[in-house]
Amino acid sequence: MSEAASAPRPAKAAPDASRRSERSRRAIFDAALALVSETGYAKTTIEGIAARAGVGKQTIYRWWPSKAAVLLDAFLDLAARANEALGGDADSEIPDTGDLAADLKYVLRATVDEMTDPAFEGPTRALAAEGIVDPELGARFTEALLEPQLQYYVRRIEAAQAKGDIDPGVDPRVAVELLVGPLHHRWIHRTLPLTHAYADTLVDLALRGLAPRA
Repeated sequence: MSEAASAPRPAKAAPDASRRSERSRRAIFDAALALVSETGYAKTTIEGIAARAGVGKQTIYRWWPSKAAVLLDAFLDLAARANEALGGDADSEIPDTGDLAADLKYVLRATVDEMTDPAFEGPTRALAAEGIVDPELGARFTEALLEPQLQYYVRRIEAAQAKGDIDPGVDPRVAVELLVGPLHHRWIHRTLPLTHAYADTLVDLALRGLAPRA
């Protein structure tokens, strides 16, 4: 027998459990987002997500207590990946170029694009609707996604007040609601189309009312 034949074969590398778990998690997220967009929240089930992702439903229950929790984490992951694709990170602030109107229009236009993107719209509507009847989910959705985004606006408004661009007596949170509230109202109720022109108009009108008093 030759030395090559008698030499012990190298041991196979052990499977990378973390990589396998990440692949499963990604498949579950993709499946949850696709199903809720295609069939709606009510018809989306853990069993359906598992079948679409190619995993056992116990794998899902090991990580999440409900389909709402799966969908929330899937949506947060989607938002984070979209932000990274745009060159941002989890702590991106609203730009401060010195032109408050231009900065706010830039961000509101991006918000319009996201809210009308089918990849975001279906899951967002599902979470918003379910959050009304499930207070715990609604609180998680607000805490994990909405509140951090609103705080970006608050900090930009406060910076504008410090520069004298906005009345110092204005509550920054109310100022933010003047900007984003109408956008969400039109989106939720589908009263009229969401457009960049509408976003620009909101900024112009809001800043007119928020300007420092002579």
